[in-house]
Amino acid sequence: MELQLHTGDIGNYLKDHDIKPSYQRMKIFQYLLDNHVHPTVDTIYKALCPEIPTLSKTTVYNTLNLFVEKKLVQVIVIEENETRYDLITHTHGHFKCNCCGALFDVELNIDYSMSPELADCEIDEKHIYFKGLCKNCKGKQN
Repeated sequence: MELQLHTGDIGNYLKDHDIKPSYQRMKIFQYLLDNHVHPTVDTIYKALCPEIPTLSKTTVYNTLNLFVEKKLVQVIVIEENETRYDLITHTHGHFKCNCCGALFDVELNIDYSMSPELADCEIDEKHIYFKGLCKNCKGKQN
């Protein structure tokens, strides 16, 4: 399930989540809406810099942290040295290809209440990652 917003609705959506909708914040959110690639701060910065020359990496980083704090975005850390951001916040998994580096969403149907080890636990976060070869890279190897 993806978030469906029109460009004109972004300001109101951010206001509804107690975020002042500055131009830079709206453009960063728009980038996340338009690019479901689980981007890094650098990816967003490089993509938006030509359009917003005054944008800094610090602004992108701080904006993403604000979005995470307000639960509009989730952090994905599959590799220790790489923090990515995902606009889809419902529970789902991620697959990263070890060959081409592609990272994509995986829908999951897991009933955590059936796990006796989790019966009396309070779960705050769920992260499920898979690594391997995507079907395109696997096909190239065969």
